[in-house]
Amino acid sequence: MKNSLESVQAQRITVLGSTGSVGTSTLDVISRYPELTIYALSAGSNIDLLYEQCLRFKPHVAVLLDEQHADILRQRLYVAGSDTEVRCGPQALCEIASSPDVDTVMAAIVGAAGLPPALAAASSGKKVLLANKEALVTAGALFMKAADDSGAGVLPIDREHNAIFQCLPSASQQQRGQLSSHGVRRVVLTASGGPFLTTPINELERVTPAQACKHPNWTMGRKISVDSATMMNKGLEFIEACFLFDLPPSQVDVLIHPQSIVHSMVEYRDGSVLAQLGSPDMRVPIAHALAWPQRMDSGASFLDLVKSPDLQFMTPDLERFPALALGMEAAAQGGYAPCILNAANEIAVAAFLDGQIRFTEIPGVISGTLAQITCREPLSIAMIQSVDQHARAVASELTAGRNSKLLPQ
Repeated sequence: MKNSLESVQAQRITVLGSTGSVGTSTLDVISRYPELTIYALSAGSNIDLLYEQCLRFKPHVAVLLDEQHADILRQRLYVAGSDTEVRCGPQALCEIASSPDVDTVMAAIVGAAGLPPALAAASSGKKVLLANKEALVTAGALFMKAADDSGAGVLPIDREHNAIFQCLPSASQQQRGQLSSHGVRRVVLTASGGPFLTTPINELERVTPAQACKHPNWTMGRKISVDSATMMNKGLEFIEACFLFDLPPSQVDVLIHPQSIVHSMVEYRDGSVLAQLGSPDMRVPIAHALAWPQRMDSGASFLDLVKSPDLQFMTPDLERFPALALGMEAAAQGGYAPCILNAANEIAVAAFLDGQIRFTEIPGVISGTLAQITCREPLSIAMIQSVDQHARAVASELTAGRNSKLLPQ
């Protein structure tokens, strides 16, 4: 339903990953404002949902990864009388992210595949709504330099980083870095702890993919749900925060907050702590980023603190969550370490979901991969992609060596 009570700045938007949870939430927010129009949508293989989105939002371009899927969508849209042009492949993703007809890009493709189009958006000076962790984890320094050089605005969509952004001084929101000069002592990422926060550690090796994907607070895809269960998602977000806010690891911290109401905090030199609270709904950070520096209706329910549960905070148990420790160590090590960590994690999680390794073997695959590759400083995207492929090959060998095949799917 169109919102007639308020308006936002007109924007032409590309949504990369429009059929995922962030993509569909983005389109839900956009549907409320006639000033927000869709230039392009992209999906991996969900033809049916992309077809419906094309009919509703009438994008100029729709992109799928392979030609077979593109042909199917092209034929269906032709029969329906749609004028949407269908393209395919990685280059087409970069084109719809950098097109001069686009103002804003929602970068919501999961995994390393989302890096090239997100980088294309940043390099071409777009307003980039960054929901793809890997763009910063694998190529953080290069990505942020590209954004700084082009004048692109990078607005975080991960609820934790968006919360931190909202709690920063206005001057720091407008220009990245120099947080210490604005009185910031540290930033604190909150984490729900996932589905196994209180599960006895000796029972974790018997965890099934179905159990790992059952998050207590959020509905997410399978890969990110497993990352939440291992707390690797927080390890990746730790690295991301260092690049996004130009902070050393010593100024980033993590707290367990099972209720997922306080989304993150900023601690100031004078002892003040500013926190952003809200309902656990991705439409809140999406609406914030779309409208920034204004505000707009997100469609999310409002937080009722009287009815909300008591708020708890605790230090993460790194014995229970070794993946989080690996993420923190990779941030401190720098160089290729974050890229290797991310690639190995993707391979390990896929192997777990396929029943090839146990849940508790995921960190071992990651640490084993890190141990085999030298972590020099990346100088180009080509070098990063080469290391990414090398890490995936090493991690695949490690998962094949374990090859448990012991768990039901």
